[in-house]
Amino acid sequence: MSDQATFAPAPGAAPLLRQVLAQASMETRLMLRNGEQLLLAVVIPVIVLVGGVTGGKHLDIKEPHPLVDIFTPGVLALAVMSTAFTSLAIATGFERRYGVIKRLGASPLPRIGLLAGKVLALLAVEVMQVVVIGAVGFALGWSPEPGVVGFVLAAVLGTAAFASLGLLVAGVLRAEATLAAANLIYLLLMAGGAVVLPASSYGGFGDLARLLPSGALGEAVRGAFLDGTVRWVDLAVLLAWAVVASVATARWFRWE
Repeated sequence: MSDQATFAPAPGAAPLLRQVLAQASMETRLMLRNGEQLLLAVVIPVIVLVGGVTGGKHLDIKEPHPLVDIFTPGVLALAVMSTAFTSLAIATGFERRYGVIKRLGASPLPRIGLLAGKVLALLAVEVMQVVVIGAVGFALGWSPEPGVVGFVLAAVLGTAAFASLGLLVAGVLRAEATLAAANLIYLLLMAGGAVVLPASSYGGFGDLARLLPSGALGEAVRGAFLDGTVRWVDLAVLLAWAVVASVATARWFRWE
């Protein structure tokens, strides 16, 4: 009977694209359900934006632009850093601790598929952050230049650089140490890494801060929305960080 062919089993993995999309969907839901992740992704950046615009007049900012036009791009850069680095590092660290990464490594989903799923989830969350922070910025009077190309390039390269660094931290430290290190680095870069405030606000340290991934990301996003320009030098710095961190992650990341 021809029915035998109809009911014959057809074992095999789903197509790679379907696997990646399923992984990205799961990663996105897990990030949005986690209260700490939402705190890092939305609440802290919005507080920084509102606080900076309302109280930033006391800061020594050498920019001929309104405070809201300076702080909103910086907070958008901070949001990318918080999601791509801190949230990813903490989540991956605890996934390693509970054996999730090890089990995914034994599934049909290849390593490149796992990484692609995580990156797509990060980008999905970042789109939500841009919508929320942009809405708050517009409510405060933000009037950006249409530097969409510069912002997209900065967001993509910034995500690549910070995601690679986050995976590196999560792949070499224990979960508890990853939690502490990721939060400490986040706070240090937020305060002194020229991500929220322009590099010019840091005096002589500003030139060095622009070589940090936080400073390069902040300056690239500010260039996009303050002047409508693409700051290629800052993008090159982000690309260099992404390449170096990716190589280091591939070399030292431990699956368990």
